[in-house]
Amino acid sequence: MSNVIVYVDTSEVRDGALEQLKMAMKELVEFIEASEPRLIAYDVFLNDDETRVTVLHIHPDSASLEFHMQVAGPRFQRFVDLVTLSSIDIYGTPSGGVLEKAQEKARLLGRGSVTAHNLHAGFARLATDA
Repeated sequence: MSNVIVYVDTSEVRDGALEQLKMAMKELVEFIEASEPRLIAYDVFLNDDETRVTVLHIHPDSASLEFHMQVAGPRFQRFVDLVTLSSIDIYGTPSGGVLEKAQEKARLLGRGSVTAHNLHAGFARLATDA
């Protein structure tokens, strides 16, 4: 079975914060791309009316997501006045450390819930440099 971890968080964009959020997200994406070579994908999506932002990342394993939380975590403070986190969903088998860091992020950025979804069956065809 696959060890891949898929992380999805969704937030409401605060009134008047959209342009600042867009700039901050671009900077975060650049930092993460340069700092996290094992990360398979990191994408930021806005809904049609740009009131919700969804961040999706794909990790080869839980250790990669834990590393992401350590490296990028200190930068999450910048988003406190830009978004209100609605939810964090983690698909796969995250470590206890990952769940703890996700809970911390949820408390920092809003009222969001953290839900882990355990893999029942499946496979991944991902080329990684792991």
